[in-house]
Amino acid sequence: MPYRGLFPASVKSILDPSFRYVPAAHTDITKTFSQQQRDPMSAPASFPALLTQYKRQIELALPKHLNADRMARIALTCYRNTPRLAECEPASVFAAVIQAAQLGLEPGLNGRAHLIPYKDSRTNKVVCQMIPGWKGLVELSQRSGRCSVWTGVIYQGQKFDYQQGDAPHLLINDIAKEDDSTKIAYAYACGRVKGSDWPVLELWTAERIRKHRDRYNRIGKKHYSYENWEMYARKVVLLQVLKYLPATPELEAAIILNDAAEIGAQRLTIEDAIEGTFVPTPADELIAEHDDMKAAKSVKELAEIFTKLTAEEKKTFKAYYDIRHGELEQVQE
Repeated sequence: MPYRGLFPASVKSILDPSFRYVPAAHTDITKTFSQQQRDPMSAPASFPALLTQYKRQIELALPKHLNADRMARIALTCYRNTPRLAECEPASVFAAVIQAAQLGLEPGLNGRAHLIPYKDSRTNKVVCQMIPGWKGLVELSQRSGRCSVWTGVIYQGQKFDYQQGDAPHLLINDIAKEDDSTKIAYAYACGRVKGSDWPVLELWTAERIRKHRDRYNRIGKKHYSYENWEMYARKVVLLQVLKYLPATPELEAAIILNDAAEIGAQRLTIEDAIEGTFVPTPADELIAEHDDMKAAKSVKELAEIFTKLTAEEKKTFKAYYDIRHGELEQVQE
């Protein structure tokens, strides 16, 4: 099976014995876009214009089961339905669409992939991140044909039987009477490798999922989980199960992109999306912003906010505290 631009050939050949390398056929778009960056007068002024101009290149990046016209329409719908995408650098939105195409995931309402605006603290620009949804991860996992996987949530008041150990077991005894994501009590994921005796099973409380997010979240309340809690909760437990299941190169790429987005380190470029050269920014080079500290008007107010943080939060936001402290000292002088 041919793959384009997801991983270097040496990695792909290890992950998938049927791998046959196809050299990237997208050099023209990267060269053209680089020329346009040097010549802003010739560059499309908006994402819709960029999408129209490079629809042919999107077609080249797509797997056979996806249609370029349909992908372009879906991307444009996402752009129009999410007002903040209009604030993003057009090239970052285009890169996210190309990356989704490379993985064979349609961004949008079906939940397979999401285009999420994010303000990059390093460049102070709003950029787009391509975040695989739990449905997309399930689809990529099941494409291998060697396993099945599913995920769900349990609401407050639902009855269930749960067992771990040498015979994992989860049985939910009644239908949910809720669909309010704030009343989710647990999220679970189950995976089964073909021919195995028992499933791989994870069940996490909502509180454990929140602690997991807060431990790794470096972008504060801009994290997409605040608006998409059920999607995030399902995906967290699903990712734990996927560690034990057969993985395709596309799934490995999607997980890397997801992990980078979690800490605001994706910074995907068009060239990276097309050529498969994406490498996430190391976590120790990132500075986590804190919304309340950002709004602080004095050194005293900043110190009060920092004092109220938990020990784990203080580790995460200490670098940003130092930056804001210096900024506020200069203002007060």
